[in-house]
Order: sequence, then structure tokens, then C-alpha cells
Amino acid sequence: MTFPLQSQEVIGKWENRNSEGDVNSIIKIYKKGDELYGKVDRIIKKEDRDRLCTECDGEMKNQPIEGMELMKGLKKEGDKYVDGTIIDPKTGKEYRCKIWLDEENPDVLKVRGYLAFFYKTKTWQRAE
Repeated sequence: MTFPLQSQEVIGKWENRNSEGDVNSIIKIYKKGDELYGKVDRIIKKEDRDRLCTECDGEMKNQPIEGMELMKGLKKEGDKYVDGTIIDPKTGKEYRCKIWLDEENPDVLKVRGYLAFFYKTKTWQRAE
């Protein structure tokens, strides 16, 4: 029996951790056309599941964070997905973003958000 190269692919569910290293949400990355998108699949703390994006602008303002499409329009370029955007639901700020699998461990996803010349890279673990 052969298995698809799911472990080599960014599509799937990923654990987003807070600064203390605790999992605070599961992000589901999926394909829409030729682009990748990501949404908040599950907020871990039951008491936070009904939180709204009060800081978001436009149509996302006051929408539930759980289920929110926070990553949009990532296009494949080599081993990376680039030219997308990601929203931080805590601040409502939107950043340019790119994602890629860690070369050493395909169960680790690097998520980088850019604001002008500054960037921050987060590490997400593949969720089981």
C-alpha cells in the first residue's frame, strides 16, 4: 500500500501556538483554484470559541474568529507559497505572507508575515 505525500504537503491542519508554546488554535490550509487559503478550524480553549474579530476591518469586523479565513491567495513558487495575506485576529492587522515546510522536518510549517521591511516568522506543527 502506498500513501500520498501528505507529509510533504502544506495542505492540512496545523497547530498555531502562543508565545508560551501552548496550542491556541488549529489552522486548516486548503486549496481554492491555484491558490492556498487558511482558516481557523478550531480554537482550543472552549471559552474563547465564540470570540469575534472586533479589531478587523470591513466584512471581517465582528465576525467569529473560529471559522475565519485568515490566510488568502498564496501562490506556489518553487518550494514556497508566496504573495498571500494573513490577518492577525487579535489586532485586525493584515500582513503580506509566505509559507514553506521546514527542510529538516516536513511536519513543521514556517509562516512569515511582512509589514514593509519588517517580518516575523512563526512555526506551526502539523496537527494529527
